[in-house]
Amino acid sequence: PSNPGVGQLVQPQSPPQAYGDPAAQQPHSSITPYLPVSTGIPPGLEYLMQGGVTAITVSPLPLPAFIGFETANKYELRDGLGRRLFEAEEQSDCCTRNCCGSLRRLRLNVAEPGGRPVLRLLRPIKCTTCWCPCCLQELEVQCPPGTTIGHVVQTWHPFTPKFSVQNAEKQTVLRVLGPCCVFRCGGDINFEVKTSNESRGVGRISKQWGGLLKEVFTDTDVFGIQFPVDLDVKMKAVLLGACFLIDYMFFEKSGTTSQRSTVLSS
Repeated sequence: PSNPGVGQLVQPQSPPQAYGDPAAQQPHSSITPYLPVSTGIPPGLEYLMQGGVTAITVSPLPLPAFIGFETANKYELRDGLGRRLFEAEEQSDCCTRNCCGSLRRLRLNVAEPGGRPVLRLLRPIKCTTCWCPCCLQELEVQCPPGTTIGHVVQTWHPFTPKFSVQNAEKQTVLRVLGPCCVFRCGGDINFEVKTSNESRGVGRISKQWGGLLKEVFTDTDVFGIQFPVDLDVKMKAVLLGACFLIDYMFFEKSGTTSQRSTVLSS
């Protein structure tokens, strides 16, 4: 059992087979290079230069996930060797967490293990239902804190989760498309990352299946993020923000019921 909301970001291990083969080193066969790496890299984001795959793990605590009291989320970011790169901690008040559940307004502060701030993610309180298309989810990504580098904005669709990944000027650079059903027993749930015109895939955000007991009785979630190595490092950071937003929208457990948002209802 775990306290709902404490977690870590880690990178999955290297492929176990044919790793010496250059073709086998690609994160996913359908992923193609998209954007050149920016020359002006904000402090701290150099850790994202190498990776194409990152994952989120929400770790169990001694308290059960269904204690009926929502606590602030905490995360860790780790590389493929298990080394801790960043720590993220939610800032929100107790009333908002327990009254608004997964829709709550919050701030996520991402810092290096030594405490130096790297990212700040700001999420206002919004709806997720398709019946209210004028008040959909969004997330602002700042790096360093106070300087906006991008946004994640939910795009209205009656059946499937869709998000626009935007730069600082709110120009759509990538799109994230989820499945019609975000609840699946025994398999991963994939959110495809595509070009702005949705013509080809350039990455993937996957909610990985953790086993029946872990899925039901804990708030432990594992996410894999795949993106091309030559993607602008700022957009990699915005995709990390998209993964956080997806976690809160569809996989956040609140109180004694799993108050997870869906496309059709909030």
